[in-house]
Amino acid sequence: FPAISGNKEITWMMLEAGAETDVVNSVGRTAAQMAAFVGQHDCVTVINNFFPRERLDYYTKPQGLDKEPKLPVKLAGPLHKIITTTNMHPVKIVLLVKENPLLAEVEALQKCYRVLDLICEKCMKQKDMNEVLAMKMHYLSCIFQKCITFLKEREDKLDGFIKSLLKGRDKDGFPVYQEKLIRESIRKFPYCEATLLQQLVRSIAPVEI
Repeated sequence: FPAISGNKEITWMMLEAGAETDVVNSVGRTAAQMAAFVGQHDCVTVINNFFPRERLDYYTKPQGLDKEPKLPVKLAGPLHKIITTTNMHPVKIVLLVKENPLLAEVEALQKCYRVLDLICEKCMKQKDMNEVLAMKMHYLSCIFQKCITFLKEREDKLDGFIKSLLKGRDKDGFPVYQEKLIRESIRKFPYCEATLLQQLVRSIAPVEI
């Protein structure tokens, strides 16, 4: 009901309280599908971007034969904030990294992007495959890896990355670097059979930079 009435705040509160996103109603539709049907796309975005903190906290504990956790506890909060953001603009993502001193270090970003890759794999291999979340995790991982490159190689570090993303070409102001980064991240998505990937490629391929 919050989703089909367009109430983003209550939708988010219910998700945080443990509401399941894949439960269906009497006509076999999820809350996100019902919200989409009545045009409440903001609520669909909230549901599709939701990622329970417990699923991330799993990586903060050693698993199996691991002596160390894959993700230090101190990074879980900042990483979760980025995972659940609904603004996917690369500059916004880099600014979220930059504003947190714990994240804006090479070693921290390396750990984070490896965890994002693991979550991406899990989203594709679980019984109820979630291609949207998998693509988002992969996209964030690609941006984190680019952040690492700039932190290692450029004196202006993440400021340099942001400038590159915002800089438009002389003749029309088109942000070429940003476009290439997004296309590259889509091209590197490891699950070629994904319907979402094929849709993205079909819509992007005919457009010339």
